Amino acid sequence: MLNANKLNGKIIEKGLDKTTVANMMGIHRSTLHRKINNEGDKLSVKEANELVDILNLSSDEALSIFFAKKSHNMRKNKN
Repeated sequence: MLNANKLNGKIIEKGLDKTTVANMMGIHRSTLHRKINNEGDKLSVKEANELVDILNLSSDEALSIFFAKKSHNMRKNKN
């Protein structure tokens, strides 16, 4: 599960915005927004790797953003 808050925080921390990042990836800002916020579209592995490169994320940062664990409450609410 993607941690959108951490990813958005890293974008801001690097002095960028979603429009700039989307342009660097060759996609529209609204597409990036939907993919980050799990609104239908999902990030591809290629796109996740592009974000890692654009944001210069460490391995630990990338893991915590792109492989965030669901909390117990989130799993419980799905059942």
